[in-house]
Amino acid sequence: MEKGTKVALLAIMVNLLLFVIKYFFSSLSGSIALKADAFHSLSDVVASSTVFIGIIIAKRKTRAFPYGLYKVENLASVAVALAILFAGYEIAREAISGTTAELQNVEATIACVLCAIGVAFVYAVYAAKVGREIGSPSLVADAKHIGVDVLAGGAVLAGLLGSFAGFDLDRITAFIVVAIIAWSGGKIFIDGIRVLLDASLDYQTLNQAEKLIMAEPRVTAINHLTGRNSGRYKFIEANIVLKEHELEKAAFIANRITANISEKIKNVDRVLIYYEPIMKKTLVYAFPLMDDQGQMISDHFGEAPCFAMVTIRIKDRKIIKQEILTNPFTHVGHGKGILVAEFLIRHSVDAVITREHFAGKGPFYVFSNAAVDTYKTKEDTVTQALAQLGIHDE
Repeated sequence: MEKGTKVALLAIMVNLLLFVIKYFFSSLSGSIALKADAFHSLSDVVASSTVFIGIIIAKRKTRAFPYGLYKVENLASVAVALAILFAGYEIAREAISGTTAELQNVEATIACVLCAIGVAFVYAVYAAKVGREIGSPSLVADAKHIGVDVLAGGAVLAGLLGSFAGFDLDRITAFIVVAIIAWSGGKIFIDGIRVLLDASLDYQTLNQAEKLIMAEPRVTAINHLTGRNSGRYKFIEANIVLKEHELEKAAFIANRITANISEKIKNVDRVLIYYEPIMKKTLVYAFPLMDDQGQMISDHFGEAPCFAMVTIRIKDRKIIKQEILTNPFTHVGHGKGILVAEFLIRHSVDAVITREHFAGKGPFYVFSNAAVDTYKTKEDTVTQALAQLGIHDE
């Protein structure tokens, strides 16, 4: 049995215990307020049972419901919210129309109320903590619901203590509790309805997803990004533009983005990435050079003082632009190959031609992750290497 299910089952037991204790002492003391609070706890049993059933059903997937029954949890949280609001109504009605009676066994009843408040408070804190950990909206809602018992118990306690001084505080405290109940229940109700109506994910989650997508070097734009909750789980969809004209590589990049989002954002059930490869008209080739004056290809990638960046037109394989980039990492002691690879990717390189073998080395993995092609040449100059690839000046 998973943690969330255990906590939901514990809620049923806690509420049953509170109902028995409160009802017994309400009969012993003659307190109408405590009796009403006892039936409030009984309504909590129903609400907690709804949460328990909701968590179990929510995990099921069938042919009729291939996306799962996650929203059952949100239905449960809406039911809890309605129970909270009904409890507020009962307390308000009791405060307006209840009659004052001489209380009996006040000391024992106060001890009972203090015990009930303590049990409800400890469970509410624990359930809220677990609910946030596992991302369960119904558990968080149930924790808030039982937390209402603390407030209602406080109102009853105030009335009992006031009876010693001859003051009737039940009605005043009851209206304060009703206001808090209305706020708490209303918020849970609205949150649950938002999910049931497929409202968008919160800004923080969407912003995190956007950053994870744009961290992929080959992504040039996000045309559309949206998401929705279903129970504790999230569904995210994005339409992106990739700086890649080969569909196989574009699919590989999209799958990597999907895996990254699923790993970094909690409780993601599904990520759908729609990608549009850029139909590029040009390609950029990079060559490590011995110096910035000639065309001699360096035997060392990371230590090369500069790089020749050659832009070619795809349709006729003609060179349309050449420039020299200075290597800013020649002074770095270790890991300069990886740093240089990332530097070239930032300059939109499509392919790297070297005399050095990359397989199994850091730069190879950097270029592979960015879908940058790498070629090994035996030629000494850039012109010779380009000619070997069938590329010539205009």
